[in-house]
Amino acid sequence: MKTKRIYYIAVPFLIVIIALLLNFFSWNINSTGVLFGNQSESPIKSEVEKTKAFEIQDTFRKIFDLYKNTVVFITTEQIVKVRHPFFDDPVMREFFGKNNNPQVRKRTGLGTGFIISEDGYICTNHHVINGMDKINVNINDKNYEAKIIGSDEKTDIGLLKIEPKEKLQPAYFGDSDRVQVGDWAIAIGNPFGLDKTFTVGVISAVGRRDVDFMGGAHIQTDASINPGNSGGPLINIYGEVIGINRMIYSKSGGYMGIGFAIPINTAKAVLLQLQKYKKVKRGYLGVNIFLLSDEDAKKLGLPNNEGAFVGEVMENSPAHIGGILVGDIILKVNNTDIKSSRDLIDLIEKSQIGDTLKVVVLRNRKIENLSVKIKERP
Repeated sequence: MKTKRIYYIAVPFLIVIIALLLNFFSWNINSTGVLFGNQSESPIKSEVEKTKAFEIQDTFRKIFDLYKNTVVFITTEQIVKVRHPFFDDPVMREFFGKNNNPQVRKRTGLGTGFIISEDGYICTNHHVINGMDKINVNINDKNYEAKIIGSDEKTDIGLLKIEPKEKLQPAYFGDSDRVQVGDWAIAIGNPFGLDKTFTVGVISAVGRRDVDFMGGAHIQTDASINPGNSGGPLINIYGEVIGINRMIYSKSGGYMGIGFAIPINTAKAVLLQLQKYKKVKRGYLGVNIFLLSDEDAKKLGLPNNEGAFVGEVMENSPAHIGGILVGDIILKVNNTDIKSSRDLIDLIEKSQIGDTLKVVVLRNRKIENLSVKIKERP
């Protein structure tokens, strides 16, 4: 009976509400825009269209249009076998028998990638695709089954391939070595499965190493990056990819304004190897580098402690064959200044096996020019 009383009270009340709403809309159609503000054009619109801010906004729109057919939505599926915890108890196993077949379950994941060739090569993160049994790539509501060409855990870079019937729109690659703090930074991806989300920020730091992760120096940005953005492009104001969005630093698991991207120059060397070998064959120089102190630099007549001090040369290594000696200070490689041992390591990691490097060393206060051919790390 109580249900009926509520029902009977509710129906007349609803009729009154409907009548009031109809009266409101009838009044609103024939009235001026009291509730919706001034209906005339904003007086500053024409002035704003002449400003730099409007030009930047227009540039953002153009960049999105440039990449809306390049950034892809990746969904993954992994088949896992799970034994019910009930059977972890030996008493239960004894009682119910040993025929406790594990349950088969599907584990799904989300990520982002971007097209790097017209014929369907796609770049993403290693952690997005690693161990997955099925990978689907969605490009503007078209689904493609992707296969893994290669994947590298150290740099967290993965390479996929799809077989499109038409030519695709690849990304434009920039030069991550020229990125500076304060530059515009644009991230496009699929955070939480929200397809083609466009966020804007700036470059917060370059060469970031003082965070606990593998894979060398990273670009730091405050452009919003969230779960699902992994593997997507970090883009500069010219519409060029300068990095691959990888991870965030967060105490809550959500965005806190600190995101990291793999520099695209690092990625290019890795992607070439993944395409060619399906794995990364890392080259090496064959030296142990020691820190050069201010006192050591002063004794050697150097203006500062920049350079990589060679403390050991491995026998039959590229360095040994190329003529590098213990005590040499490596100052330049391929016209790039070596300011620290880290600079040398980064440069060698970017080199391909078989590359010949022009190495400038300081030896006994004299400059020596050497050639060193990079070999695969044993």
